[in-house]
Amino acid sequence: MAYVGKPVKRIEDARLVSGEGTFIDDLSPLPNIHNAAILRSPHAHARIKAIFLEEAAKTPGVIGVVVGEHVKALTNPFPVGIKAPIKYYPIAVDKVRFVGEAVAVVVAKDRYIAEDALAKIKVEYEPLNPVVQIEDALSSESAVLHEEAGTNIVNHRVFQYGNVEDSFKSADYIISKKFTFPKVSATPVENYGVIANYTKSEGAYTIWSNFHGPFTLHSVMTAALKVPSNRLRIITPKDIGGSYGIKSGVFPYMVLMGVVSRILGVPVKWTEDRQEHLMASSSGTDRVTWIDAAVKKDGTILGLKMKYADSVGGYIRAPEPACLYRTHSNSTGAYRIQNVKMEAIAVVTNKSPTGLIRGYGGPQHYFPLERMMQIISAELDLDVIEVIKKNLITKEEFPYHTASGGIYDSGDYHKALHLALESIDYDSFKEKQKAAWKQGKYLGLGFACIVEPSGSNMGYVTIALTPEERAKSLPKSGCSEGATVSIDPMGGITVRISTVPTGQGHETVTSQIVADVLGVDPASIRVIAELDTLTSPWSVASGSYSSRFAPIGSSAVYQAAQKVRLKLLEIAKSQLDTTVDELVMAEGKVFAEKNPSKSISIKRLVGLAHWNPQGLPAGIEPGIHESAFYTLSAAESPNELDLVNGSVTYGFVFDAVQVEVDIDTGEVKILDYTTIHDAGKLLNPNIVEGQIMGGLAHGLGAALYEELAYDERGQFLTGSFMDYLCPTATEIPNVTIKHIETPSPLTPLGAKGLGEGNTMSAPVVIANAVTDALKPFNISIDQLPLSPDRIWSKIHNKKTIQI
Repeated sequence: MAYVGKPVKRIEDARLVSGEGTFIDDLSPLPNIHNAAILRSPHAHARIKAIFLEEAAKTPGVIGVVVGEHVKALTNPFPVGIKAPIKYYPIAVDKVRFVGEAVAVVVAKDRYIAEDALAKIKVEYEPLNPVVQIEDALSSESAVLHEEAGTNIVNHRVFQYGNVEDSFKSADYIISKKFTFPKVSATPVENYGVIANYTKSEGAYTIWSNFHGPFTLHSVMTAALKVPSNRLRIITPKDIGGSYGIKSGVFPYMVLMGVVSRILGVPVKWTEDRQEHLMASSSGTDRVTWIDAAVKKDGTILGLKMKYADSVGGYIRAPEPACLYRTHSNSTGAYRIQNVKMEAIAVVTNKSPTGLIRGYGGPQHYFPLERMMQIISAELDLDVIEVIKKNLITKEEFPYHTASGGIYDSGDYHKALHLALESIDYDSFKEKQKAAWKQGKYLGLGFACIVEPSGSNMGYVTIALTPEERAKSLPKSGCSEGATVSIDPMGGITVRISTVPTGQGHETVTSQIVADVLGVDPASIRVIAELDTLTSPWSVASGSYSSRFAPIGSSAVYQAAQKVRLKLLEIAKSQLDTTVDELVMAEGKVFAEKNPSKSISIKRLVGLAHWNPQGLPAGIEPGIHESAFYTLSAAESPNELDLVNGSVTYGFVFDAVQVEVDIDTGEVKILDYTTIHDAGKLLNPNIVEGQIMGGLAHGLGAALYEELAYDERGQFLTGSFMDYLCPTATEIPNVTIKHIETPSPLTPLGAKGLGEGNTMSAPVVIANAVTDALKPFNISIDQLPLSPDRIWSKIHNKKTIQI
């Protein structure tokens, strides 16, 4: 039987629900491990005048205290993919630039002693004027965070595709709006964890961490540590308690603890607490977008001008400013708009640094784009669905080439839209809405359609550089991932993957794929998911990000399994005196398709390869151990015209959401949420459902609850779950999930990613629904989250307090 595409139960769950998971805090890989605690800055922007360590160092059980000058002596600033002269170390050197920045590290026999010693460190600060808001950072009159840069603008690029000016001249309407997206986190259950050990005799670092990649950051860490790449060994445990992108941001702490181990001569362990995580780990960028649309009377969009500015926090660090460019190739979303001007700006502000997060750049991008579809329909007095249909890419246009270089591989967007409308009974809702308004009940219906990129082309990050700047260095391209399939002398099948799963069920899907290729039971396959950079098959693109397992990781597994299959068939043909083309592999054996009695077990073939290599056919090597690295030719470097296909596959999501707004309290209640997905071939429907619900919960948080908020002095206001509100099970609405499948022609299994889609669509579809509900008040949502006080203030024509 075939297992791919079936709702096979997750094999990971048996150990996770029985308490047998192996997480970073469970590890004790070395003797004599000491514990670290970090002193953090209470100031958003200040010079460090002096640090007094003596009392802390004298605390019984403390073996040492490390500060910025110690770390700076042994490291380089982290490299970053732009030219801004900004120096970022894993600990403050001379100056702090956000509340929570590391200032000192205490190492002691246990964490309790280390925490107590922190209180004895005295730091003399000279407070400086902070820069908190994006628009302040854009001003030349604001304080400069990094004097060597001379400005708070650290990346600035302008792109133009098609004939933008003519499209605006020929428009019947030009509609302009401004939108603000909040700084949000992902709050995984497990926070950062690092165990670091420096081996003096080898000049090498070994670091265990729940770091999920991308492993491009391995080179960033080795550059900072000033060691050859094979002198930094990174080991990730088999289980990581969630990430959603955020655990890529642990890399500065990996370097910091490595250096602390080197200085103090002991292995060092650091586990982050929740307050540290919210305050200083990593987050998504907050963004301000200005968007102009050139529109015809019938709703056809002729062109777009988009200016967007991201705050990357106190320092720009890899992979930033990639958040600005992750959606570059799909900048026009699901619409056939060929005239586009984009201005992308990254600024530093006195907030915590940013990095990868679920949907990376997608929620920030689709919030203004999909809000504009509703605004255009309102301005032109047209039905929003008709405006969407008018501009939506048709099935016949695939593969569709976007103005900025994206190549959408497959899709049927109109089919997904109609499936959604059938599911919600659109026409009857409009009548129900009108009747409810008359009764003082404010119902709204919102729509959003998004293209979901998956399997990042690592070359898209270099679009931050001009073509001239890119030409000076090695071109960057590709989406490589590796996997190894081996069979031991007794027939045991083992697969090693390098996608560093963080709960997505990669082990299960891997076993399904290999089982199908080799004709065995998935239960007979063992999948090794932990990664070791000295022994695992990995490349710079490896890791768990960009929804890349379905299109890329699974393809590497498939190719490695196919290599094993071909080798076994080559051995079998000599044993069965036939050709490979006549053979079938199923039910644990190989047999002639036209004569099934002519067969041999896979175990017997494997035994021949291991136990009797002299009996193998000529040219066949002993053993069964095959690795494969997979990439796609569609993942090319950006060209001289700044065209780039930033991802290799593109899925589609259409959301329709019904809400009710209580105008007396400002509370939003989601009555129903319908989401339609096209992610190509679904590898495991059970896992798909979980990924969709997880992405929706994350997007729901950004829409209604979550914001890493700061006051005008840069003080952090949401440092615990008392203040940083996340949706819980009781806030998750009724959800209807439906699928269409247009397999990707590019991947061997036809699969695309879908783990991030609703993270991108939920914020804007809820904003559209709330705007629709409040149509009698002529209210248009342009800022998130939609907290009750913000909505109440809009309804009652008062300003929300800005924080």
